[in-house]
Amino acid sequence: MSKPKAVVLLSGGLDSTTVLAMALNQGFEAYAMSFRYGQRHSVELDSAAQVAQQLGAARHIVVDVNLRMFGGSALTSDSDVPKNRSTRDMAHGIPVTYVPARNTIFLSFALAWAEVLGSSDIFVGVNALDYSGYPDCRPEYIDAYEHMANLATKAGVEGAQKLKIHAPLSKLTKADIVKAGTALGVDYSITSSCYDPDAKGSPCGRCDACLLRAKGFAEAGMPDPLLVRLQQ
Repeated sequence: MSKPKAVVLLSGGLDSTTVLAMALNQGFEAYAMSFRYGQRHSVELDSAAQVAQQLGAARHIVVDVNLRMFGGSALTSDSDVPKNRSTRDMAHGIPVTYVPARNTIFLSFALAWAEVLGSSDIFVGVNALDYSGYPDCRPEYIDAYEHMANLATKAGVEGAQKLKIHAPLSKLTKADIVKAGTALGVDYSITSSCYDPDAKGSPCGRCDACLLRAKGFAEAGMPDPLLVRLQQ
């Protein structure tokens, strides 16, 4: 019997890489989807390509959708990315790195591809514990989108598809995610999480994404393989 197909949103970062490994471990044939959306940290697309190849995705595509034309985020404009924020600061308010409606846009593309593939499963690496306050990472958002999605497609209306959005990291800490991925053999040295990398793609070590990543590896009791590789 052929494996069921799943669309996996893959940024090339720690979370989405772990989710791809989870989908594959659950027996899905994974179709990875990344986005070139005008983000300042586009080096993550190189990581996504490496991850998709190394983990064995059936296919990896990069979708072009220029969110920089709207701006509204430090990730899609020339605004400064916040640095050296405490975890307490990260836990309050929505930061300037929030990209308006990003996950809704990404999930809509994934929904379209899933319908074409005949897939009933989409995997996304949103996290509601160790995250930077993004409203489109909350479980209630994912539940609402899943309900809408099943009303929005031909396959859903005709009963050929009952879409499920898998968010397996939703209630995990970054340390839990690191441990889960490590157990599945994920090579985190090829992932990229930084919001503001240098010209060579090296992480700044001070943005929210870098600090949360560092917190995850520290609490998991292991060094970050990416930093180990860069120091060699």
